[in-house]
Amino acid sequence: MPTDTPSLIGYALAGSLPVVVIGALLLRYTRNRTMTTSMAVLVLIPTLATLAGVVAVSGLMFTHDFMRTAVVLAVVTAVTVPAAILLGREQARAMVWEREMLEQERAAERSRRELVAWVSHDLRTPLAGIRAMGEALQDGVVAGPIDVARYADRIVRETNRLSAMVDDLFEMSKINAGALRLQMEPVDLRELIDEVLAANQPTAEKAHIKLSARQPDDRIVVAGSDRALGRVLTNLVANAIAHTPPGGRIDISAGAEDGHAWTRVDDTGPGISEADLPRIFEVAYRGSTARSPGADGLGSSSGMGLAIAAGLVAAHSGDISARNREDGASFEVRLPLLGANGET
Repeated sequence: MPTDTPSLIGYALAGSLPVVVIGALLLRYTRNRTMTTSMAVLVLIPTLATLAGVVAVSGLMFTHDFMRTAVVLAVVTAVTVPAAILLGREQARAMVWEREMLEQERAAERSRRELVAWVSHDLRTPLAGIRAMGEALQDGVVAGPIDVARYADRIVRETNRLSAMVDDLFEMSKINAGALRLQMEPVDLRELIDEVLAANQPTAEKAHIKLSARQPDDRIVVAGSDRALGRVLTNLVANAIAHTPPGGRIDISAGAEDGHAWTRVDDTGPGISEADLPRIFEVAYRGSTARSPGADGLGSSSGMGLAIAAGLVAAHSGDISARNREDGASFEVRLPLLGANGET
């Protein structure tokens, strides 16, 4: 057994360094594995290196002092390894959460950039038209009563379009900022569907589309905001009208099952591209086909109609989905059903 300090250092290094090297190799081997495994290896390396150094210095003589040291190291290992495993799991969860938050922030930033690009484009078009028609009226280029009335009607229509886009922007900003405040109350989906049907019937008739509703006899009551849920259904129906060819039909249906109320809007349009389906509810996403929101001006020209619908449904703790059918597309909204005692 060495007694002088240089010899003690040499024997301690000779005993502990191999353990450290083996531990480093293990860490390299387990670097692509779980955080828990890496944390356990990190804790075991100094403990086992210490034990190996003590064994080397003692000259493999298992004295009473050596046994005391070994017991202490065993207790320390029994305490620190489980703690390391727990901490490793917590750290792994924190890293996963941070990564998900970062991905969400990147997705939100991408959506914001797309929104700015699309809205800038869509605002420029009606503004240019209004300016051209206003200058024509101002310069007297258009003087006939019929032409003046036609230009004035066009200006009003473009102004209403701009107003709707501003309203969409305001609604979307509240949803994204978490500032949406809804007055929840019992709402019968059947009554809501009747209101949306009546409001959109003239537009559907003008587009030569048959708009109808199929509802059960029993009430379908959910807890929600009448205005917000009406906006959801209106956006879905307007989107369906915008993408259903003349002679087509749109069916609104509703029901209840498994503690949830559901309402669907089915159309006989061209359907949705499979590549666009995962992003159909993103802000300002227009897709690559004519099925994209607002393609012909009848839908939400800002491209936010479906995104607003998704945000409002989420605020009601519900789900919204889209899928293709054999002869068109189907949008479904599912909301928690309100029980007889007023609880969802």
